[in-house]
Amino acid sequence: VMSYLVTQRTREIGIRVALGASTGNVLRIIVRQGMMLAIGGIVIGVVGGLLLTRVLASLLYGVSATDPFTFAFVALVLAAVALLATYLPARRAAGIDPIIAMKAE
Repeated sequence: VMSYLVTQRTREIGIRVALGASTGNVLRIIVRQGMMLAIGGIVIGVVGGLLLTRVLASLLYGVSATDPFTFAFVALVLAAVALLATYLPARRAAGIDPIIAMKAE
C-alpha cells in the first residue's frame, strides 16, 4: 500500500525535492504517513482483541486471553514490520530525480 501511495505521489515528491526538500525530509514525510496508518491499525486490533477475549479464551491453551506480554509483543512486531514496509518505499521516494518526476505524468 505504501509503495502504491509513493508511486501516486511521485510528482508531489519531485516538486518538494526541486524546491529544496532534503532526503531526510522526504523520508520523514512518507514514514510518518505510513506509521500513522499502522499505529491506527494496531490500536484498532488491540482494542478488538481485548473486546473478543471470550472467543480467544476458548482458542488459547496455556496463555491468558488478556496476556499483556502477548498483546505488547504482537503490537511491537507489527510496528517493526510496518516501519520496514514504510521505510523501503520512502527511501526510494527520497531518491527521485525532480526532472524525471515532472516528466512522469
